[in-house]
Amino acid sequence: MASERCDPRGTRVWPLAARRSKHTIGEIRIDPDAAPPPAGDAAPQIARVAAAIRAARTQGAAVILAYGAHLVKNGAGPVVARLLADGWVTHLATHGAGVIHDWEYAFQGRSEEDVRANVAAGCFGTWHETGHYLHLAATAGAAAGMGFGEALGRFIVEEGWALPSRAELAAAVQRWAVAPEDDPAMPARAELLQFMLRTGLEGGRLSVPHPFAEFSLTAAAFRLGVPLTVHPGIGYDIIWTHPHASGAGLGRAAYLDFLALCHTAMRLDRGVVLAIGSAVMAPQVLEKALSVANNQRRQRGMLEPVRPFIAVNDLAPAAWDWSQGEPPPDDPAYYLRFCKSFSRIGGEMVYVRADNRAFVHHLLHALR
Repeated sequence: MASERCDPRGTRVWPLAARRSKHTIGEIRIDPDAAPPPAGDAAPQIARVAAAIRAARTQGAAVILAYGAHLVKNGAGPVVARLLADGWVTHLATHGAGVIHDWEYAFQGRSEEDVRANVAAGCFGTWHETGHYLHLAATAGAAAGMGFGEALGRFIVEEGWALPSRAELAAAVQRWAVAPEDDPAMPARAELLQFMLRTGLEGGRLSVPHPFAEFSLTAAAFRLGVPLTVHPGIGYDIIWTHPHASGAGLGRAAYLDFLALCHTAMRLDRGVVLAIGSAVMAPQVLEKALSVANNQRRQRGMLEPVRPFIAVNDLAPAAWDWSQGEPPPDDPAYYLRFCKSFSRIGGEMVYVRADNRAFVHHLLHALR
């Protein structure tokens, strides 16, 4: 017997402009060319990470930066964008909130809301433009063979999307129904048609200005051709409160991003993984991507597993020396997923306890 479900059409949404946001770009933005704050005790470790990145890039290996939303909310997007432009970082990976805040800054120049007050008022996350446009970008991108990160970057840079017509999509679905073939994009085209019917969208050019696009890390990755993959969870992010939410569309786009991460992971031998403020997504997704990479490398006769240099940056106290191996199960450090999982996937791991703003800012200056 099916469970009873909430009808998303019964959820009210408000214009994003009506929300009281906590911060503006001007308040948080870090100038990449400014002097970074003191690094303190983290200085030797930052120098060690910089040396590992230099060595990786000299050998043509990949450098993946996996980050949580606070890196964006703390204004470090322009610093990371400079790392991309200078060729030090070759792949970005984040979760849903990592691109949601970035998009809101690009769209309206401000982001963040009062969780406590808005959950109680029933308006946490129920902002029309954020949910509508991010699901549209993911669904339209998936129908065009793009992952979520690439599609959203294109949506910001091109300030909108050229949608196929409903008739064009319906005809494609009908042709497939008559003569089915293995076409992974077909379900995405059907979902885009459903999204357009549900939201009243017609085909053609949809213009969505992004006046603050120059500050967007997602946009910078798209302009520079650097993969930015998004690894969300259904129900994790504010866009799932929206009546227009599309599990199929976003799921397809996110799966394409996971495949892109697996492809990059194949070039991580002697490469570098930077995990900044992502205690769950980064270790959980990367361990699976590395398993896929090692699986396919072995089938090509490459029997040695990928062993990247891993730098984990967070503010939690360093309760265990991970260079000594894994702590016993009765030690609380054993349950620190962001260290334990990374310690198990091979390679050398270093934990850097520092503010993420200071970490990436010093890393940029050390590399330059």
